Amino acid sequence: MWEIARKNRYRSMVLLMLMGVILVGLGYIFGGAFIGGDGAYIGIVFALLLYFILLLVAFAGGKTIMLRMGNAKEADKIKHQQLYNIVEEMRLAAGMPFMPKVYVIEDPAPNAFAAGMTPKNSVVAVTTGLLEMSNRDELQGVVAHEISHIINRDIRYMTIATIMVASVAIMSHIFLRTMFYSSLSGGGGSRGGGGGKGQIIMLIVALVFAIIAPILIQMLYFSLSRKREYLADASAARLTRYPEGLASALEKIGKSTMDLKGAGKANAPMYIANPLKGKGKKVRNLSSTHPPLENRIKILRAMGNGHSLLNYQQAYQSVTQKKSSVIPSSTIANETKG
Repeated sequence: MWEIARKNRYRSMVLLMLMGVILVGLGYIFGGAFIGGDGAYIGIVFALLLYFILLLVAFAGGKTIMLRMGNAKEADKIKHQQLYNIVEEMRLAAGMPFMPKVYVIEDPAPNAFAAGMTPKNSVVAVTTGLLEMSNRDELQGVVAHEISHIINRDIRYMTIATIMVASVAIMSHIFLRTMFYSSLSGGGGSRGGGGGKGQIIMLIVALVFAIIAPILIQMLYFSLSRKREYLADASAARLTRYPEGLASALEKIGKSTMDLKGAGKANAPMYIANPLKGKGKKVRNLSSTHPPLENRIKILRAMGNGHSLLNYQQAYQSVTQKKSSVIPSSTIANETKG
């Protein structure tokens, strides 16, 4: 799976550069629209400063923030011995040289996530609800899914994407609030002179960007997350050699109507299933951050007794009726050769 990890590292760099350009563009438009004159350059400086601060926070404490948001506590090795054993088994099956730290979230809603910028400092967290309703095979499937996110470097990729979403959202929020209070106080927008139709057009463009940009970037974020869930399911089936274990776990998670505390739009894609749902609704009814659970379950069960990446790819195409691939062809070719 090293090819997938390598591609994810490359995509992370591309994402960093692409989102950096978008943030600079937003800073330029917002600064020019509200301040005018040299305000565009002030906006660029502010955007870059905000971006690097959030990025530094992500690299230094992204894992800690995720754990605190989820109210996760380090698991007791005696009380949660089975969970520790399963994480160890899946870590060895995946060829990970480091044992992830194991955490438990005191919450009746069944779910799980992995976090950490590198495999060396990674964590796997599961809810007490998942532990209570899962048998060993099901828990193994969920843990294998999270271990797959770690070895595929998905957790770093999604953490960076989260920072991008947050940066754009914060900038747009500040701009809209500033516009609102400026209108209340009778301000005219530009303080740097110039005015005229050009300045009005710039303000309109900035206002449109402030409203649309966060939505578009979050849609990109969710689309990235959905693709990685399929790949992690495929990797989990390969590690456990028993796709039904994960399929059964996802089925139980999908039937749950309990809300998961500590989950929000920013960290929702990090969980194995969408934790955001209206009261009394099932997880599978909301699939914006994840692929539909029904599809994921059908694909895993369509693999039959097979457990290879090729088996998963064939099952995916059969269930979704799509010719596209969720697994790099080179990875499947290397698996076949091996």
